[in-house]
Amino acid sequence: MRVVTTVAEMKRLRSQLPGSIGLVPTMGYLHEGHLELVRQARLENLTVVASIFVNPTQFGRGEDLATYPRDPERDLELLEDEKVAVVFMPSDQEMYPEGFSSWVEVEKVTDRLEGAYRPGHFRGVATVVTKLFNIVQPHRAYFGQKDAQQLAVIRRMVSDLNMNLDIVAVPTVREPDGLAMSSRNTYLNPEERKAAVVLWKALCLAQELWDKGEKSAERLRQEMTSLIESEPLAKIDYVSVADPDSLEELGDIDRFALVSLAVRIGKTRLIDNITLGT
Repeated sequence: MRVVTTVAEMKRLRSQLPGSIGLVPTMGYLHEGHLELVRQARLENLTVVASIFVNPTQFGRGEDLATYPRDPERDLELLEDEKVAVVFMPSDQEMYPEGFSSWVEVEKVTDRLEGAYRPGHFRGVATVVTKLFNIVQPHRAYFGQKDAQQLAVIRRMVSDLNMNLDIVAVPTVREPDGLAMSSRNTYLNPEERKAAVVLWKALCLAQELWDKGEKSAERLRQEMTSLIESEPLAKIDYVSVADPDSLEELGDIDRFALVSLAVRIGKTRLIDNITLGT
């Protein structure tokens, strides 16, 4: 496994990589969800490249950039065990050198949900992902379904800008009690960790109501909200039942629906989602 830290070296190495290239972009502190992306990439490509970069431009003021969990040595061991060919680990200065002033913005689909609560977040995501695509030039790139809005933004960007690669979504990997795996779960103390399962319980409630024939998106939002509010440690940012592509809120559920939510458990903000109708 090669560890590369500069854009120039990654570009030079890219021309030597055999076959189709699968890229797994990460911010490190890897868990089983990340490794599932790697395994899917390995199944579909001859060569797998993973990136580890805590992207400062997608963190807003007051967010957890400084405290975001990091363990690069462990990350590299895990990726080597998964037979990753190349790990791209650039510095902030390498990705955003002095004078950097170009940004990628995706409109409309970024206006709501995470975009409304984290202004500028998706500009940072779209920009760094575009840079990674340009540097690595993968045939396919792999993202987790847990970040459903991010996935929608990247798909729109790739389509609108005629980028020559496929975006592959990989299902969310969960803990035994249903909590979606996330690097931020490490922030939770034992009491908060128990309370965090309320996100999964709310999504399961939406699925149950849908399975019983409920078509009112507002009823789903109300029932999920009531359940989450019954957990004293939980504070809701949003509960959404929306079109999976546009993320516009639905009235009646007459097609696929993305049920998503963002909830603060103590000081930790968690997101999760399911898709109804699949």
